[in-house]
Amino acid sequence: MKKFILVLLTLSFVAVGAQTKKKSTKRKAKAKTTKVAKQEAPEVVPEPAVEVPAAGGVAVDDTPINSMSILNAKSPESFRKYREMGMIKKGDSMVSTKIKPLDYGFIEDKDVLKSIVVWEIIDMNDKINQPFYHNEDGVVSTNKSLYQILFEAINDGRIKEVYDDEMFTTRLSPDAIQARIKNEVMSDAGIDRLNESGKLTDAEKKEFTNVYETKTENVKVLKIKGMWYIDRRDSQMKYRLLGIAAMGQDPSTMGQFGPDGQPLASKDELIDLFWVYYPNARDVLANSVVFNNKNLSSDITFDDILNARRFSSVIYKTDNGLGNGVIKDYIPRDADAQMEESERLKAQILQMENDMWNY
Repeated sequence: MKKFILVLLTLSFVAVGAQTKKKSTKRKAKAKTTKVAKQEAPEVVPEPAVEVPAAGGVAVDDTPINSMSILNAKSPESFRKYREMGMIKKGDSMVSTKIKPLDYGFIEDKDVLKSIVVWEIIDMNDKINQPFYHNEDGVVSTNKSLYQILFEAINDGRIKEVYDDEMFTTRLSPDAIQARIKNEVMSDAGIDRLNESGKLTDAEKKEFTNVYETKTENVKVLKIKGMWYIDRRDSQMKYRLLGIAAMGQDPSTMGQFGPDGQPLASKDELIDLFWVYYPNARDVLANSVVFNNKNLSSDITFDDILNARRFSSVIYKTDNGLGNGVIKDYIPRDADAQMEESERLKAQILQMENDMWNY
């Protein structure tokens, strides 16, 4: 009997050992399989930056930017390029950052209770108007003068409604504007050389030709035309900007002297270089940030400050004034009286809304 019990115990120990060995073998096989699967997983490779050869054989990083902040830029060249394009990378696609300005509301003729059209001069020598004149291309921010923005947009076709006069009757082409702001004059030495030889070489033409051009730094006065009106629907006085013009020296009179040796025109004698119908320029100005000396990261645009009338101006003409409405024509040779008339017109415009409530 004892032998039989001993045999049973021996067989049970052998069975338990075999089962334990079998489980251990399965665990090892499972771990081995997991290890093989991990080795076969694909490796993620980052997208390489695109390098474009620049002048001199130096490669330039042209990686698309994913933010309009210099804090996230990898290359100043790439940052400037895509900031100018107004494009950033979102995921696998390029997205435009261009802003679409809010359209003006439609106004019925019968809803205009009372109106007056005024012409004003914006002198960029005034401190409050200096953002219109500031021109700088920096890394943190880029700011151009209002004249420079309008001129570039006209040349590349983004602004098409460009005219010769304030009544918007005669259209101007980019070539006509270029001819108006630039004048080439042959010097006296060049004329003498031409009379002697009968012909000038290209090098001599370049040497003896004086080029006079109205540049951004020479445009310090703007003109605007707008309408003040009372909207019958909400009983409010509103302003709608209609046109804007840049004034500068006439290049045809630069470097020209009269018989007395005096210049034909002084720097104070300015002409209208072009008139832009403002609603056609809003898409451009709404994407052009104004210089802010207190905050370089400010996103206030030219469209914002012009529509909000955040500038200092002087009224020089109205459509209901005496004669042709120009103040200096019916009040000649008296600067103090002209300024008083301009202030009187401003007070008259403010009184329009008060009169509506009183009467």
